[in-house]
Amino acid sequence: MAALLLPWVLLVLLGSLLPGQGLQANPMLASEPSRRHPAPLPGGEPGGITAAPPPATAQEMHPLNKQAANHSGEGHQKHRKAFPVLDIDYDRIRIPFEISLWILLACLMKLGFHVIPSVSNIVPESCLLIVVGLLVGGLIKGVGEKPPILRSEIFFLFLLPPIILDAGYFLPLRQFTENLGTILIFAVVGTLWNAFFLGGLMYAVCQIGGSGLNHIGLLANLLFGSIISAVDPVAVLAVFEEIHINELLHILVFGESLLNDAVTVVLYHLFEEFANFEQVTIIDIILGFLSFFVVSLGGVFVGVIYGLVAAFTSRFTSHIRVIEPLFVFLYSYMAYLSAELFHLSGIMALIASGVVMRPYVEANISHKSHTTIKYFLKMWSSVSETLIFIFLGVSTVAGQHYWNWTFVISTLLFCLIARVLGVLVLTWFINKFRIVKLTPKDQFIIAYGGLRGAIAFSLCYLLDYEHFDMRDMFLTAIITVIFFTVFVQGMTIRPLVDLLAVKKKQETKRSINEEIHTQFLDHLLTGIEDICGHYGHHHWKDKLNRFNKKYVKKCLIAGERSKEPQLIAFYHKMEMKQAIELVESGGLGKIPSAVSTVSIQNINPKNVPVERVIPVLSKDKEEEIRKILRNNLQKTRQRVRRDPARCLCTPRALFASLGVASTTSARNPQGQVCVSPRASLSSALCVLSLAFSPQEAFSLGTMLRGKLACWLSLVFKPLLGHGGSGWGTPC
Repeated sequence: MAALLLPWVLLVLLGSLLPGQGLQANPMLASEPSRRHPAPLPGGEPGGITAAPPPATAQEMHPLNKQAANHSGEGHQKHRKAFPVLDIDYDRIRIPFEISLWILLACLMKLGFHVIPSVSNIVPESCLLIVVGLLVGGLIKGVGEKPPILRSEIFFLFLLPPIILDAGYFLPLRQFTENLGTILIFAVVGTLWNAFFLGGLMYAVCQIGGSGLNHIGLLANLLFGSIISAVDPVAVLAVFEEIHINELLHILVFGESLLNDAVTVVLYHLFEEFANFEQVTIIDIILGFLSFFVVSLGGVFVGVIYGLVAAFTSRFTSHIRVIEPLFVFLYSYMAYLSAELFHLSGIMALIASGVVMRPYVEANISHKSHTTIKYFLKMWSSVSETLIFIFLGVSTVAGQHYWNWTFVISTLLFCLIARVLGVLVLTWFINKFRIVKLTPKDQFIIAYGGLRGAIAFSLCYLLDYEHFDMRDMFLTAIITVIFFTVFVQGMTIRPLVDLLAVKKKQETKRSINEEIHTQFLDHLLTGIEDICGHYGHHHWKDKLNRFNKKYVKKCLIAGERSKEPQLIAFYHKMEMKQAIELVESGGLGKIPSAVSTVSIQNINPKNVPVERVIPVLSKDKEEEIRKILRNNLQKTRQRVRRDPARCLCTPRALFASLGVASTTSARNPQGQVCVSPRASLSSALCVLSLAFSPQEAFSLGTMLRGKLACWLSLVFKPLLGHGGSGWGTPC
C-alpha cells in the first residue's frame, strides 16, 4: 500500500518541500495555466565593452536555455552558493516530473487493482480509478492547491487516440462487417433518437422547471442532448472486457460507440453554430444534414489514404526493422490529426487507417515488430484509459458545479428512458431482416451497456461561457450521468449477465478445422449467390478479395511475400521438424534421411520415456497454416472461371469433391480434374437430389422466397434428369 500511495503523496508534499515554488496545476492539464515571466538581465552601458545583451523576451526564453539571474555584467558580484553545484530548480523539470508522477500513479493503481482479486471481482476497474481520482483531487485541494483539470485538447489530442487506434487496429473485422448494418442503425438512428428525444424533453422541463431554467432555449437543450446521447467507447471497453460478454453483443455495443462519433461531431458543431445564428433557415438544416456524410465519409477517406501510405512505406523497411512500429503509430496519428484539422471524424479516420494498413503491414514487417506494435498499443491504450478515469475524478473535485435538482434528475431519467425505447424499437425493426435474431436478453444487455464517459465531459468543457452561461450546470448533469452509468450499471452488469445466463466469450481461438469449414461455407455461399444471380455481401466480398490479391497486394507487399507459401512445402517442413524432435526425444519413429548426424547423436537410448511426447505446434505456425489453407480455398474457386466445362455429378465426383477419397479425382469429359467450390456445390445438390423428388423440390421451392426459390426449382429438375436418375447428368 505504501507504494500505491507514494506518487500522489509526493504531489502534495512538493509544495511544502519547495519554498516559493508550491505545487501548481500542470499547464497541460489545468484550465488556466500560469505563466512565469523571467526578469530582465542586468546590462551595462550601451557603449560598454562588457555590456550584456539586451533582455530576452518571454517568447525567446526556453526552460532549458533560461539564463540564471546571477549572470552579471560589469560591477556586479556573482552570488555565492553554499554548494557550488547543488541547487533546487523545480520549475525547470516541473512539467515532465508531474506528468511522470501521474503516469506512475495510474500504473500503480492498475497494478494494485489486479493484485487484489477480491476487489476486481466486485468493483470494475473504471470505478476504482474514478474513486482514486476523487481522493487525489480532494487531497490536493485540502492542502490549499488547485487540482489539475482535464483539458479537452489534452483528452482529444493525446489520451483518446491510443485507445481508438488499439481498438481499430485489432478490430475483429469479420464480426464487424457481418453486423455492420445493425451497428450503423444503432449508431446513427439510435444516436439521433437519443439526442432529439432528450433535447426536446429537457426543453419542456426547462420551460416548466422554474425561473432558474427558463432562459435555456431549444438549441441549447438540443446541444446538451447531442453531447450526452452518444455511447462512450472508453467506458464500454473498460466494462465489457471485464465481463467477457459474447462476441456479438460486444461488437454491437462497441461498434456503436465507435461509429456514433460522426453523428456526435456533426450534431455538436451544428447546434453550436446554430446557437449563434439569429435565424435558422431550411438551407442551414439541409447543409447540416449533408455535413453528416461529409464528416463520416471524409474521416474514412482520410484514414484509408494514410493506411495505404503506411502499407506502402512498410514495403521498404526490410533493411531497418527498428523503425517499423514507428511508421504504424505516426501514420495513424497523422490520420487522426488530419481529420481533426477539418472537423472530420478523427475516430473514423483512426479506425479506417488501422483496418486498412494491418494486413499489408503485418505481411511486410518482422515478427518482433509485430510483437512491439501489439504490446506497445496495449500498454499505451491501457495507460491512457487509466489516466482518463483518474482525471474524471480529479476534475469532479476541481471543477465548478451548479447543482439543479430538476435538471440533473430529469437528465438521468430521460437518458435511461431514451436508451431503452431506442433499443426496443430499433431491435424490433432489425430483427425483421436478421437471420440470427436479437433475443430479449441481448436487447437488455445492449440497452444496459449504453455507458457514458469522458467524451461527453470533454465536449461540454469545450463550450464557451460567453454563449453558454449554463455550462456549469451541463457539466454537473453530465458528471452525474457518467457516475451513474459507470458505477451503478458497470457494477451490476456482471451479476446480471450471470443471472440471465448470457453467453460468454470463447477464451480459446477457433481450431484450424473450424477455420477451414468457415471459409469453405463462405465460398459455397458465394457460388450459390452466383447461380442465383443474387449479388449479396458474399459476392462483393469475393470480388474485393480477388481485386486485393490481383492488384493491391502486388503494390503494397514486398517481393515474394505477396505470394503465399505452398501448403505441401510447408507440410514437408513441419513433418521434418516433428520427426527430428521425435527422434531427439527418444521415440522409435523412422528417422528421415535428411536428419543431421548431430540430431542422431543426441539420441540417448538409456533415457527412453515411458510415453512418447507429441510436439505441439506454436501459435505462429498454426496461424501460418490457417493463412495457407485460407488462400488455397480461394484459389479453387478461381479455377472454375478459367475452366468453363462443367463437372459431372457422379458418385466418383461426389466423393472426390467432398474429400472422402483423396486417391481418386473427379474429371470432366476433357479429362481435367474437377476440384472447385462449384464441384462441391454440385455434390451437395446431388445429395439433395437423392432426398427430394422433382415434385418435392417444387413444393419446397414455393416455401422459400426470391431467386433462391427459382433456383431450387430449376436446378433440382435437371439434376434428376428425364428418367428420374441424376447420376451422370451434368450439374
